[in-house]
Amino acid sequence: MAEYREANGDTTYVEKRSSTGLVIGGIVLAILIVVGLLFATGFWSANVKGGALPTVNVSAKNGTLPDVTVHSKEVVVGTSKQTMTVPKVETKKTSIDVPTIGVKDDSKQ
Repeated sequence: MAEYREANGDTTYVEKRSSTGLVIGGIVLAILIVVGLLFATGFWSANVKGGALPTVNVSAKNGTLPDVTVHSKEVVVGTSKQTMTVPKVETKKTSIDVPTIGVKDDSKQ
């Protein structure tokens, strides 16, 4: 967008729009239509001869897991009596002065 200001203070805005994407899209669509018509009418044809997917043979023999002997420790879980210092949290009501804000209207007396 371009902005032009004249000496008398008027401002003119000029917006330039490009239709390049529309033109390219139309050309691609036309090419696809022509190619489709050429194949549909038999003017073009494609004969694919030969070719196949490869054959894959997978074979495996039965296996066995190794013999493993595991020696581990025993885990013991329990509780024991201990003396610890634990903080005590309390709430109580106390009266304090809180600042207030107000508006005084001198016109009403």
